[in-house]
Amino acid sequence: MPKRSAGILLYRRRGGVLEVLLVHPGGPLWARRDAGAWSIPKGEHGDGEDPKAVALRELEEETGHRLGAVGLVALGEVRQRGGKVVAAWAAPGDLDPAAITSNTFTLEWPPRSGTRREFPEVDRAGWFDPETAKEKLLAAQAELVDRLLATLAEG
Repeated sequence: MPKRSAGILLYRRRGGVLEVLLVHPGGPLWARRDAGAWSIPKGEHGDGEDPKAVALRELEEETGHRLGAVGLVALGEVRQRGGKVVAAWAAPGDLDPAAITSNTFTLEWPPRSGTRREFPEVDRAGWFDPETAKEKLLAAQAELVDRLLATLAEG
């Protein structure tokens, strides 16, 4: 069974331009990566958990932003290169990327040093136009931006 994650693609319009919110993973392994490293706020879940509830929880844990379940639009699932399946929903919203707060994780760093350090799950967030977002996102998640654009064009 592949690992499963669920997340939210938050979007807004500024000056008539669509923007989506992406988060950058924290920790030393991602510190110098940009293109292809960003993600939607998301997190893993078990078989018995409701993916939509997990997506909402993970948005709050990774950004500090609480969102209600009303108005969520299913974007379906994508399979990342490592095999993880990500279910995503889109929602209109707004938040200040400079004001995000994130949970933390502990990692031995430097490797084999015996020193354990704490890092934020997300070290920064940003609003990006769709084309820039697709360049910054992990490759499989770029499809979610296209699905959002198609959904908004239909509505």
